[in-house]
Amino acid sequence: MGPDDASENGAQNGTALMDPAEDRRADRAPTAGADVTAETGSQPTKVRQNAAHDVKKAEFQPLGPSAGAGEKPAMDLLLDVTLPVSVELGKTKMTIKEVLAMCPGTVVELDRAAGEPVDVLVSGKVIGKGEVVVVEEKFGVRLSELMNRGEGIKKA
Repeated sequence: MGPDDASENGAQNGTALMDPAEDRRADRAPTAGADVTAETGSQPTKVRQNAAHDVKKAEFQPLGPSAGAGEKPAMDLLLDVTLPVSVELGKTKMTIKEVLAMCPGTVVELDRAAGEPVDVLVSGKVIGKGEVVVVEEKFGVRLSELMNRGEGIKKA
């Protein structure tokens, strides 16, 4: 009787054969409400399964003006946060074939005319338009229009 015969006999007489690795995993399965230690990164983390009775709603104090004298208002804390600023000359679409054919000297035509205002973006959002200038041998942008949250673009 070979290994295949044992599986066939088990299937014929109604007994199920279980992989020994599956059997070991089944022995370690946690019971409802049991603590489980899970490896997350380098630190073990305790997880409580089926513990709905342990869950409580978080309560927070309402946000308002700071009570302490000498404390900066919340907005002042954000004024030193650095944001990425970029200038977009224009856009175009190209096929993969066209991109792969690019080499030094290739000219990519954009959707804007020369002299047309460029977009000024902060964190990827257009905040205004301007004209390209040169300042001490570096490019710069002179803002001509700024976005206002409620009104669209405001001309300078």
